[in-house]
Amino acid sequence: MTLLAESSAPPVRPGIGWALLGSELSVLFRRLRTWAMLLALAAVPILIAIAVKLSSRPATPGRGPLFLDRITQNGLFVAVTALVVCVPLFLPLTIGVVAGDTVAGEANLGTLRYLLLAPAGRIRLLLVKYAGAVAFCCAATATVAAAGTLAGVVFFPIGPVTLLSGDTIGVSESALRSLLIAAYITVSLLGLSAIGLLISTFTDVPVGAMAATIVLSVVSQVLDNLPQLEWLHPWLFSHHWLGFADILRQPISWTSFGENALLQAGYIAVCGALAYGKFSTKDILS
Repeated sequence: MTLLAESSAPPVRPGIGWALLGSELSVLFRRLRTWAMLLALAAVPILIAIAVKLSSRPATPGRGPLFLDRITQNGLFVAVTALVVCVPLFLPLTIGVVAGDTVAGEANLGTLRYLLLAPAGRIRLLLVKYAGAVAFCCAATATVAAAGTLAGVVFFPIGPVTLLSGDTIGVSESALRSLLIAAYITVSLLGLSAIGLLISTFTDVPVGAMAATIVLSVVSQVLDNLPQLEWLHPWLFSHHWLGFADILRQPISWTSFGENALLQAGYIAVCGALAYGKFSTKDILS
């Protein structure tokens, strides 16, 4: 009788979805691990700013991370440099931890079966889990950008920014460009989040899913740097991770942004379909 009543009450289901999402975000951002990772990410731009500030000689152009030599001239470049430093390893590492834990973590704790007792459905649960990973992507890149901006304001002069095209823009527009770069990197990590979700449906060991996701991000970047595999590069999810240089030109070229978004959307669609195919037949009682 109870199951019949639940199945005949579709108006309740959207509310259940929002409740699940709220619960997922609450659990995610109340974890000590989440805040530890965000604090570690925030420490990167602060350490970069302190190292440059205390350095006895200016950074040599062309050596070190992109835009490192411009930090002493304008503190707004601290955030951009920190994002460049974090993209290859630190951001994928934290994303891998969160995405790999989405389903495998619940299965490991034995709470997955209880989540599915509510008339939410497996598709909705997967969407909620992925939405949580996306929320962390946004929080992670925003943390690096905000900490970098704050460190730049504290340690270095702030003024008009000279773009790669040679044009000069004001502080407010340069701050907007920094937000666009953070948005670009957030989009870049959405494909990795989908891969982590997919791997998480195949195992009940969250550490294994986390490690596999992180390893795949490293492998993709290694393959992307091999000229012998140039034919494969456009298909690698990490191919456009550092392609935000067009945002620092006048006018902005949206080609790389669009190509990156299209590539990540493809990974989300494929990995999402495979994740549902696996999760729909997953034995949650074992």
